[in-house]
Amino acid sequence: MGTTSDLRPGAVIVFNGELCTVIESEHRTPGNLRAFYQVKMRSLKSGRMLENRFRSGESIEFVRVEKNNYQYLYKDGNHFIFMDPNTYEQIPVEEAIVGKLSDFLKEGLDAMLSMTDGEVLQLELPSSVQLRIVQTEPGFKGDTATNVMKPATLETGATVQVPLFINEGDLIKVDPVAGSYQERVKE
Repeated sequence: MGTTSDLRPGAVIVFNGELCTVIESEHRTPGNLRAFYQVKMRSLKSGRMLENRFRSGESIEFVRVEKNNYQYLYKDGNHFIFMDPNTYEQIPVEEAIVGKLSDFLKEGLDAMLSMTDGEVLQLELPSSVQLRIVQTEPGFKGDTATNVMKPATLETGATVQVPLFINEGDLIKVDPVAGSYQERVKE
C-alpha cells in the first residue's frame, strides 16, 4: 500500500478492481478547499483511459510489475509463444493481450513483456520493426517527388501504406504501434 504522494507516471495501481498504469498525476490545492491529486491512467486489460480525483493522503494499492525482454517464437492456437533468452523458458501470451501488434510479430523479434505474479499484463514492441514487402504494385523511376502512397503487404500479412518508390522484396521499417511506414532499410 502507498499513498497519493507516491503516484508517478508509469506506476501500476489497482483502481476499481482493475490494474491501471498512471499516465499523469497532478497535485492541486484550490484556494480554501482540500488538496487532491488529479490522475489520468490507462487500464491494462481494456486499454481505455480513466481519470480520477484522489484525496491528498488517500491509501492506494500499488502493484509491482516486472518488465523483461523476451523473444517471439511462434503462434500456437490462441496463444503467442515467447522465450526468455536467459533461461529458455517459454511463456504463452493470450491473443487478447497481443492485440493489433500481432500484425507486426515476426519470429525472432525481441519484445518487452510486463508481468506480475507470473501473469502477462502487457506487450511492448520496439519503436520500429524491420519487415520485408511481399506484394505491392511496382514502382517507377521518378516516383519520389510526391507524397502519394500505395498499399503493400508485409511478410507477416499486414498491409501498410508505403511511398510509390517501394518495390516487392524491399526491407522497410514500420512503427508497430501506429502501423505506419517509417523508412526503407538499405541492405
